[in-house]
Amino acid sequence: MSQALAKVIVHIVYSTKNRTPWLKDPQMRSELYAYNATILKNVDTTAVLINGVEDHLHLLCLLSRKYAIKDIIEESKTETSKWIKKQGAAYRGFHWQAGYGIFSISQSGMEQVKRYISRQEEHHRKMTFQDEFRKLCERYELALDERYVWD
Repeated sequence: MSQALAKVIVHIVYSTKNRTPWLKDPQMRSELYAYNATILKNVDTTAVLINGVEDHLHLLCLLSRKYAIKDIIEESKTETSKWIKKQGAAYRGFHWQAGYGIFSISQSGMEQVKRYISRQEEHHRKMTFQDEFRKLCERYELALDERYVWD
C-alpha cells in the first residue's frame, strides 16, 4: 500500500496548575477553545471538540500521525498559555499543570465522549476534577500515583 492512512481518536485532559480557577469567564474559555483548535492544526491534529470548566480542559482530537503525542500536547499547552497571559494583567501568573491524561477512543465511542465533553458544566456541579480524572484513569485501567499527578 503506497498510501499511509490513520485515524486515531484521543481524549486529552489537562488542568490549570494546582487547579486554580483561571478560566472562570465563559467568553474567554470559548475564545481559548477556538484558539486551541487553531494551534492543534499547526501539529496536524484536528480538534473535534474542546470544552472544559474553570480549572481544566477536555480535547477530543483526531491525532496526527506525523507528531509525537508529547509534542502535540506541548504545542497546545505552550501556545494557549502564552495566549491566556496576553488576556490581561490578571492572567500573567497563569500556568497549566505539568502533566496530562490522554485516552484512546474508538470510532463507535466517539459520540458518547462528545456528549460527555459537551456537558462539562453540568458534570462538574457534582464532581471535582480530581474525582473525574481518577474515574477516567480507572476506566482505562491506568495506574494513578497521586503523589505526582496533582501539580
